[in-house]
Amino acid sequence: MDSTLPSSYPSDAASVKTSIETTTDHALLHAISRLAAAAEAPRAAMEEILRLAVGHFGASSGSIGLLSPDTGKLEIEVHRGMPSDIDEIVLRLGQGITGWVALHGLPQLVSDVRADPRYIPVRQSIRSEITAPLVSATGQVIGVINLDSDTVGGFTPAQLAGLVILAEESTSVLVRLWQLQQLRGKARQLENLVSAGLTLVTKLETQELHDAITRDTRGLLNAHAAVLYEYVSVRRCLRAVSLNGAPGAVLPEGDLPVNSCLLASSLNTLRPIDFINIQSPEFIDVVDLPHHPSLRSILAVPLLWENEPVGILAVFTDHPHRFSNDEKRLLAAFGSLSAVTLQNSRLYSRVFQSEETLRKNEQLTTLGLLAAEIAHEIRNPLTVIKLLYGHLGLDFPAEDPRRTDVRVIGEKIDQLEAIVSRVLQFAKAPSSLHSRWSLADIVGDTLVLIRLKLAQGKIHLCFAPPALPLQVDVHKGQLQQVLLNLLINATQAMPDGGTITVAITTEEHESARQAVIDVIDTGTGIPPELTDHIFDSFLSGRAEGTGLGLAIAKRILLSHHGDITLHATGRAGTTMRIRLPLAPN
Repeated sequence: MDSTLPSSYPSDAASVKTSIETTTDHALLHAISRLAAAAEAPRAAMEEILRLAVGHFGASSGSIGLLSPDTGKLEIEVHRGMPSDIDEIVLRLGQGITGWVALHGLPQLVSDVRADPRYIPVRQSIRSEITAPLVSATGQVIGVINLDSDTVGGFTPAQLAGLVILAEESTSVLVRLWQLQQLRGKARQLENLVSAGLTLVTKLETQELHDAITRDTRGLLNAHAAVLYEYVSVRRCLRAVSLNGAPGAVLPEGDLPVNSCLLASSLNTLRPIDFINIQSPEFIDVVDLPHHPSLRSILAVPLLWENEPVGILAVFTDHPHRFSNDEKRLLAAFGSLSAVTLQNSRLYSRVFQSEETLRKNEQLTTLGLLAAEIAHEIRNPLTVIKLLYGHLGLDFPAEDPRRTDVRVIGEKIDQLEAIVSRVLQFAKAPSSLHSRWSLADIVGDTLVLIRLKLAQGKIHLCFAPPALPLQVDVHKGQLQQVLLNLLINATQAMPDGGTITVAITTEEHESARQAVIDVIDTGTGIPPELTDHIFDSFLSGRAEGTGLGLAIAKRILLSHHGDITLHATGRAGTTMRIRLPLAPN
């Protein structure tokens, strides 16, 4: 057995150069260097490198092995002239001749492998071999290239020196190809990330959105499975809401207290966490992970909305895997998109609930107003009846049964008057619900409720709060009901999108300052035949409309000592104007 390469190298630099040039010619090195641009993938380049090396050095077989970043072991990537099951051979550092070269980073020439105790037989006819390390520019061994001969002493020290030069050039080519592959992979990931983000925006139904998040997460990271957890802050618990992948896996059910969850550290630190093997004994009692023997490594990231956790997104592999920083950043980026879409979905629900509440409020308010109108109309003839009855002077003897009839009639008239008074009193807006509010805050809160509906309708919103704070004494809920009605009407006037502008100004009216709120749209305008009647009850320009919204808005503002008017309308759009008295300083 020959010693290591340095002992067989020529001693002076000129001799080394001559030896290398005669053993590894420039044509071979040029062919290898061209692979950096010509090869489709690193594996194809390795196969071509090995083919060239085997042919050039007259080897009977050969292989290229790489150190796995996950296990740290040497794994055969490509081979020629070897048994087909050689792919299953995995060497620890220092194991076998190739493992020894990978550990020490030194080339080896073994003239007789049967005399070397390190040799592990892989093909019976092998008698000698040369092995060189693949060393990166940073000095790190990333793999080895090995050539075999069926003849004892089949290789010379000069050939080993040539293999070292070939390994250096090959390493440079492979590193460039890996970098290019990584860049391409990141480009695909970015494209997939954007595509998945756009897909999520279109999902409104809650479970559909949850399932889309786990499906796209699994595809984005090429994971074995993905799980989405919802965080319920008021109860400090997690809920597993969606699983994609790992057929047969069972999600934990119900509320999972944070203090008993493995993934709680992700919420506490607001950072990604990962574990190499969740099948090890210390994870047996963990309550928040799905149960399945195929799940091995896990990476989890918190879903944050305005720096507050709203959930956790986790991916699983079916083999032990150490997640790279790129994988952690990618999952965190998609987690941020997912948090936004989850929050958007919740806001959509609030918008729809607000619309439903508005409709119910319209119905209830209409019933109240209708009852008030009926009571008012009844009260006038009832007053006349009571007056006339009082002047009739009906006084019958005590034994006359008509005396009892007169008394009962009088009592019933008083009872009817009391009922009418209670109805009229109930129809009034309770002054106790009026309080002082910032007008800009009321408008801003209302726009938050509807901004996602505007985005869905491709409607741009313009609102600039006034420079000086304006205070009003109002019933906040009723004023928001008015604003929501105007904004929804504006969106319905712009089915193909447009712009809504909300402007707040002030003006003097009868020696008092008033706030003026203009809601301006770029819709189709109100038909001329309806402009004089838009505030009438049960008038609507839409088949599905109730014709109550603007009528109720008018009554609400009049009860606030304000008003609402149609300021302008036409093909360029419509402007509705609200006036409210400002609260005294």
